[in-house]
Amino acid sequence: MSKTKYSEKAQDKVGKVMHEFKEGKLKSSSGEKVTSRKQAVAIGISEAREKGLKVPKEKKKKD
Repeated sequence: MSKTKYSEKAQDKVGKVMHEFKEGKLKSSSGEKVTSRKQAVAIGISEAREKGLKVPKEKKKKD
């Protein structure tokens, strides 16, 4: 079983976002304070994707 691979820079980006989350400074796009750890990780991955860093593709939802 292989783990999903992220680039070092992508990991750094997610780490910085998580640091903001832990300090209580992370805001969602609507301006609300982020309270969920999962949401904070999703924001970090999304920001890394926007920068073009190596992040695995999004998983497709099954109906």
